Amino acid sequence: MDTPKSPSLAIRQLKRPDLVAQEIKRLITEKNLSPGDRLPRESELQAQFQVSKGTIREALKSLEVQGLITISTGPSGGGTVVEVPLDRTLQFMQNYLFFQEVTIDDIYTVRQMLEPELAAGAVPHLTEADFDALEHSIACCDPTQSSEDLVSQRREDVNFHDILAAANPNPFLRFTCELINEMIRQLIVFANRTPQSEHRRFGEANARIHRDIVQAARERDAVKVHALMQQHMRDAASSVKRMKGRIQGRLILDADSLRSPRPQRAVQPVEKPAMAVPRTAPKKAAGTTPRTAAKMAPRTTARPAAKTTAKAVAKTNAKPTAKAAPKAPPKAPATPPSVRPAAARKRAAS
Repeated sequence: MDTPKSPSLAIRQLKRPDLVAQEIKRLITEKNLSPGDRLPRESELQAQFQVSKGTIREALKSLEVQGLITISTGPSGGGTVVEVPLDRTLQFMQNYLFFQEVTIDDIYTVRQMLEPELAAGAVPHLTEADFDALEHSIACCDPTQSSEDLVSQRREDVNFHDILAAANPNPFLRFTCELINEMIRQLIVFANRTPQSEHRRFGEANARIHRDIVQAARERDAVKVHALMQQHMRDAASSVKRMKGRIQGRLILDADSLRSPRPQRAVQPVEKPAMAVPRTAPKKAAGTTPRTAAKMAPRTTARPAAKTTAKAVAKTNAKPTAKAAPKAPPKAPATPPSVRPAAARKRAAS
């Protein structure tokens, strides 16, 4: 007798792969799955949603494209939940904005509101490793110190703000600022006729204000950092306009994100106290024979070497085959001049 199909699980609509993908998302939410947790096997998902294997695979592929899971093949393969990559999220957002009318004024209006809050909120959380990264970024974008090209220097200007964003504990503010920084990195271009002196002037001004911000952050003066970042955003907006910067309308490709990786926040390693290991020899258990004692002894790296040596000795001692050619007799050592016969010495002397 056939069991009745549950109406909540049976999917009888068009575009079943998309509907199954939504159900798998709901399953991830209801079971509170975390990155690294595995989804049910394909056969289990197929039975649960009462769809074909091809539909399940299309649904899983859709979730993989969205960055929610990774798919492995083989008998134990299937979907594994992963954290959505930031690069993929930013790519979707930028491609959405491709169809919107976004200008330089729009971007810097939002930056003037968010960047001061972001920098001030990061001040209490900056570590010495963060300060080292900020100083390195300044050195790379300063035209008086860096030998990099102008494009690399402008990217380092943005990397400075990404380092501050990584230290801010507010994930939504951090994501929004990183999205804007990525748009600046990928989409803002300058006119070809912009003089090199303007780029140099812009880079020197950015390096100076960045150093002032780092100094105020080292003093843990969040109010001063907030004021300096406000000034920095106003000056940067004016400079970009003066250099005829504009938004380049294009869709972001996967290769674009690979070519311009953002800096990752350095994590200071935590030193653990070394545990003293006693060097006492292991006690021999009572009633153990030499053979059992050898089995209980810990293995060392000398054992495979001994096997190799034994094999080499066995090969050396192997009997030669019948086809082996006889060895040539050893040559007689040359007779030293002092023991030559008298006749030979006379001939040599003459």
